[in-house]
Amino acid sequence: MDFDYLSKITFFIMKGTGVTLQIYVVTLVFSIPLGIICAIGKISRFKALRAVIWAYTWLFRGTPLLLQLVFFYYGLTAMTGGYIQLKPLSAAFMAFSINYGAYFTEIFRSGIQSVSKGQYEAAKALGMSPWQTMRRVVLPQAVKVVLPPMGNEAITLIKDTALCSVITVTEILRNSQVTVARDARVDSFLVAAAIYLCLTFAIMQVFRVLEKRFAYYKS
Repeated sequence: MDFDYLSKITFFIMKGTGVTLQIYVVTLVFSIPLGIICAIGKISRFKALRAVIWAYTWLFRGTPLLLQLVFFYYGLTAMTGGYIQLKPLSAAFMAFSINYGAYFTEIFRSGIQSVSKGQYEAAKALGMSPWQTMRRVVLPQAVKVVLPPMGNEAITLIKDTALCSVITVTEILRNSQVTVARDARVDSFLVAAAIYLCLTFAIMQVFRVLEKRFAYYKS
């Protein structure tokens, strides 16, 4: 085994790890609040709002993320005659945030609806407003319900960032593809796989800690 070669390609591929983590963090920062807001809207009494959010989740959960990436990078430019031209990383941010926001909408909706009506009635009896009830009573209890599926989505997200190589984002897979094409050796794919495994393991540990942290909400 050529350790000198492995060290060189590992260093090069690791440069893409920063981009991968950047996509990961930005997606979570925008998609989680979007999911919470849409989840609350989806169970509201406003039919028009529920219909709009239903259409949003249906569209972005029902079409491939790869297709959405291609649309935001190439399609918007073609449809607007070049007026809108997103950079590869910006297109990735937008596609991932909107796509995962749709999934988090359903996750948070199920979590919110799992809270018993008695909790709402108790909060109302204490004089809490609907916003206070949601923020102080419902969401804290919903968190423990949604953490396991959110953990699954968080692991899927780190792997889905590999799709960004299609729109020339220089993340982990893209850099490994460059070295494979250049050197005609598949060692880079093994290095990339090892990096993804390390990242997913770290995410699993984070969510394990979070689940223990919120375990005191369990009855």
